[in-house]
Amino acid sequence: MENVDLIKAFHGVATASVADAIDQITGKRGYMDQSIKPRINEKKVVGPAVTILEGPTTEKLPPQLALDAIDTSPEGSVFVISVAGELNVAVWGGLMTAGAVANGHAGAILDGGVRDITEIRRDYGFPVYARSITPGTTVGRYETLAANVPVVCGDIEVHPGDIIVADIDGVVVVPLAHAEAVLKLAQDIDDRELKQARLIIDEKSFKKGIEKYGRI
Repeated sequence: MENVDLIKAFHGVATASVADAIDQITGKRGYMDQSIKPRINEKKVVGPAVTILEGPTTEKLPPQLALDAIDTSPEGSVFVISVAGELNVAVWGGLMTAGAVANGHAGAILDGGVRDITEIRRDYGFPVYARSITPGTTVGRYETLAANVPVVCGDIEVHPGDIIVADIDGVVVVPLAHAEAVLKLAQDIDDRELKQARLIIDEKSFKKGIEKYGRI
């Protein structure tokens, strides 16, 4: 299945079902720490990960590799920025949002802070999931060490090209190698849950739904 078809299909499945499918297929957790949450709006974000690694510095340098990635990454990318869970610096703000919107990107997932919340909400409506909100700049504190390398964000390893699925339920990382299998199982889970919910309503019995479908 082409990437664009995968992205479109993942938009149509529940994020919780994707998380369950990853549990079953990979045997390990695929969803990020729940402190990484939507800070701008509750728009669903689905797209391939562009990863950015930040590290401490005392030099006053712009995050050049991150800025370059915004202009050069394919349309629809999701930026995943790792800064080791630092809460007191913003690795994303209004100007980066403007660049992301101009290039047609899908969202940003941050293992740190975001700032310029009012501007982003008012002018762009661009979805940003972050560990914190803070006015603090990275300049003089953190620098971009690398782009499109494996990073850890929200306690989950993310590789470039992994598919990010995020909404109000949380942020899930779908390993690209398992994407088609995860999608199919997530669709099956959605279908079973819909049938189970209808049975519960029709029979006015939660117990009967559990007995038939075995899912909670």
